[in-house]
Amino acid sequence: MPTLHIVQGDITKLAVDAIVNAANSSLLGGGGVDGAIHRASGPELVFACRMLNGCKTGEAKLTKGFRLPATYIIHAVGPVWRGGAHGEADLLASCYRRSLEIADAHTLQRIAFPNISTGIYGYPKDQAAEVAIAAVSRFLEKPTSIQEVTFVCFDAENRTIYEQILQSQNQ
Repeated sequence: MPTLHIVQGDITKLAVDAIVNAANSSLLGGGGVDGAIHRASGPELVFACRMLNGCKTGEAKLTKGFRLPATYIIHAVGPVWRGGAHGEADLLASCYRRSLEIADAHTLQRIAFPNISTGIYGYPKDQAAEVAIAAVSRFLEKPTSIQEVTFVCFDAENRTIYEQILQSQNQ
């Protein structure tokens, strides 16, 4: 059975098969986690992302990790929060599911996710964590190469939210 972990820290430092980038639709870099991943992986990443011709919200695409300790980067485009009545939860769940499908298709075993859409995209942290954990848990119910999923929280607030949700599910 695959395991779920929660850590607080810098996703660019993890030596896993793939880290997920909370990307924008251009895939060419931005702020927050996206900018940090682009800086840490080096200029080769922008070139590789240009070849992907962008990505739709709710979808994901794969590149090498270049200078990162992670072998691959899965770029997932989360939704901008617009109040919750515009399909945001479905699009966010799709980001996690598509990322896991890509990882599984490449027989990857260890994947790490940031808190997608909770930065500048404004998705409420507690609701985003619920969607993330539910989508990942649902995916891991079926056979997969994935053995370990880590939720990498940038701050203590997100880490606490994820820990509380997982703890309530395990009761």
